[in-house]
Amino acid sequence: MSERALRGTRLGATSYETDRGIDLAPRQTVEYACQNGHRFEVPFSVEAEIPMVWECRFCGQEAALLDGEEPEEKKTKPTRTHWDMLMERRTREELEEVLAERLAVLRSGGMNLAVHPRDSRKSA
Repeated sequence: MSERALRGTRLGATSYETDRGIDLAPRQTVEYACQNGHRFEVPFSVEAEIPMVWECRFCGQEAALLDGEEPEEKKTKPTRTHWDMLMERRTREELEEVLAERLAVLRSGGMNLAVHPRDSRKSA
């Protein structure tokens, strides 16, 4: 075995360094509370920007900063529906014209609906 090997220890299992003589960065402790009543503290650097919300350590829900302002609601775009996108491309008059054309094709028998698999279930 190599003469440099450490006997009786596992690599990476234990650190032999100590915190003696090391000046840690100045810290502040901030308290958060969630809707379930859990209260906990999180240490931050004095220079850090403190977030208004933090994940609760106990239940995982969003916890608010105690003695802090309410977080600002982010502005979101309203959800665009299929109808909204359709109305961006066509006018109501164009849609009525397309509908009339398709109904005329259906009524004239231009489309063979008997071959379609969904219609075979209706007749059975």
